[in-house]
Amino acid sequence: MARVPAAALHVLHRAGRAPLALVRRSRTRPRPPARTAALGPAATLDPATALDPAAVRPHPLVRALGLTAVVLLGAWLGLLVVGNVRVPVGPMDTTMTLRPSFSGGTKINVSPLGALELDSHVAPVRLDVNVDQLDPDRAQALVDHPERLSGLQDEVADDVARGTLGLALRSGVAVVTGATALGLAVYRRPRRALAAGGLALSLLLASGGTAYATWKPDSVLEPKFSGLLSSAPSLVGNARSIVTEFDVYQKELARLVTNVTKLYDVTSTLPAYQPDPTTLRVLHVSDIHLNPASWKIIASLVEQYQVNVIVDSGDTMDHGTAAENGFLDPIEDLGAPYVWVRGNHDSMETQRYLEDMENVHVLDDGRARTVAGIRFAGIGDPQFTPDRSNRPGAEASQELAGARLASALHDQSAAGTPVDVAIAHEPSAAREVDGEVPLVLAGHIHHEKTEVMKYGTRLRIEGSTGGSGLRAVEGKHPDPIQASILYLDRDSRRLQAWDEIELGGLGLTTAEVSRHLPKENQPGASPSPTDSPTGSPTAEGTSPTPSP
Repeated sequence: MARVPAAALHVLHRAGRAPLALVRRSRTRPRPPARTAALGPAATLDPATALDPAAVRPHPLVRALGLTAVVLLGAWLGLLVVGNVRVPVGPMDTTMTLRPSFSGGTKINVSPLGALELDSHVAPVRLDVNVDQLDPDRAQALVDHPERLSGLQDEVADDVARGTLGLALRSGVAVVTGATALGLAVYRRPRRALAAGGLALSLLLASGGTAYATWKPDSVLEPKFSGLLSSAPSLVGNARSIVTEFDVYQKELARLVTNVTKLYDVTSTLPAYQPDPTTLRVLHVSDIHLNPASWKIIASLVEQYQVNVIVDSGDTMDHGTAAENGFLDPIEDLGAPYVWVRGNHDSMETQRYLEDMENVHVLDDGRARTVAGIRFAGIGDPQFTPDRSNRPGAEASQELAGARLASALHDQSAAGTPVDVAIAHEPSAAREVDGEVPLVLAGHIHHEKTEVMKYGTRLRIEGSTGGSGLRAVEGKHPDPIQASILYLDRDSRRLQAWDEIELGGLGLTTAEVSRHLPKENQPGASPSPTDSPTGSPTAEGTSPTPSP
């Protein structure tokens, strides 16, 4: 590590001397005879002037770019060498560090279990918090005196505030010192070195001001897990408590610390996810496309999250032939009821095969069925295109199918048996039910997306739980395997929160779980009424251009 700054210093010093060498070389080079003769004897150059480096100065833009490079490199080296602080947070010893970043945010490394990423701020600096170790004495004190947990939230908040202040002061000193020292080494002029230090301090203050202005304390409610922590989404609490107790950020932060303590306390295995008993859990999958690995993943998620019902929004098959039907046999052993609608890669032969299977509920033509306490209604894709062809009138047929589903939903509501969740394969069909149901699920585009439509219905589009099947190898990078856990209130059957689960595609072993809350359940928002799906349109996600 010590050689890196020396090498960088040498390069910058050589770069700073390069313009001077070029000036000297150009001044000592004789002028062409014709030009000298044209100028006459009076045009003879003064050798002292020709060799004076002050006679020719670099372009102001070049000087500014050079100073900027010195400032950025010096500031980075300063942060790298001394820009971190060790802070006790509750029963844990942590190291806080500021790092340059294009997106900002906070990353909490819980070695060796993985990491949590929080979208806490937008600035060119990221806060890294490394959980180094658990102090056994402080942890044992919490175990022996559970009443201390009630005051842990204040203690944790004070520890974090103190650590952040210390980190800011230490980082400021590190940035200014690093930029000034490198400026002095490169330019060998105190005024230029002080200018580098002042510019570095200005950049740090601007970054800190931007981070403060964009700070989002409620980001702790929507963490992104990676590594082994992706199997423990309950680290920040179950869906029910997140919805009902979001108003105190300190409490959620204390919950995080307390549960990390528990993780270290059971060193051999991660604690099992214990969902709130009043919450219904729906596993949403889609576009499996004959990937046999999907069944093991689905079975694992059913067991881990104690799923009440599985919803498949279509394209389970790839060609819809009778020869493929045996692929569906594991569905009976997944451990939860299976609700299914036909996709454009699923044939009527596929649908009839599933209708004869135990524990499978096939939905079509808007017919409603209650499964695991949730009333579902769906419609199959009106087109069968296993070759991915785009037939004339495809969009109109989707809208017509969606209109038929919307009419059936309206009739159900008029009869006093309203539907809780509607299902269609293509989003264009699902959009037609806006205003008739609180939640509609779809797939087809192989990318996750969530939005609230004009009349208040939330559209949740699932990615490919099969990683796009064999098509995963068509692009430069393999498509990820995606699924979602939807948390519904048992009384109102309204969506309370959802976890987006993403596994690495072919050849990859990554795993991430991101928790999300509907806008009306986020801090500071007023809960939406439970007797009508209507509300203000709010986009809650984006997706790339759809492809069948």
